[in-house]
Amino acid sequence: MKVKKGFTLLEVVLATLILGLGLGAILFSVSNSQNMILDSTYYGTVQEVMDLGEMAYPLSDVKDVDDLDVSEMKATELWELISKERLTAAQEDKFYGYTWERECLNKHDDEEVERLGGLYRVKITVRWGDRYRGHGESESYFTFWRKKE
Repeated sequence: MKVKKGFTLLEVVLATLILGLGLGAILFSVSNSQNMILDSTYYGTVQEVMDLGEMAYPLSDVKDVDDLDVSEMKATELWELISKERLTAAQEDKFYGYTWERECLNKHDDEEVERLGGLYRVKITVRWGDRYRGHGESESYFTFWRKKE
């Protein structure tokens, strides 16, 4: 009686299938990890731009509700308002395409301001990406402001 050595075709196909599924799962995980790293980089820059906006236009310095609104500005313009130093090439690349804006949401709604005890709702937004091609992203946060008497 002869003893057969080696694997059957079914065993080889099954091993290849299992190996392929494992490699596919690893590639999927690596891809998701890269996306998470990129997103964290974006959100780190968003936080810096929000800080630049707050330094350039502090809410604590606002005296009148009409001064709450600040039209959309490039991050590089905010830098120029607060620093005497020029941006480095790396910083310009980092802030390219980022904008900052502040708007009062209820300045014309006296009823809501009264309901909130004299508080005005302020929305601060940072935008980045290519909005004109539909790839723009934004991050906003809301805060309150009260007129000093």
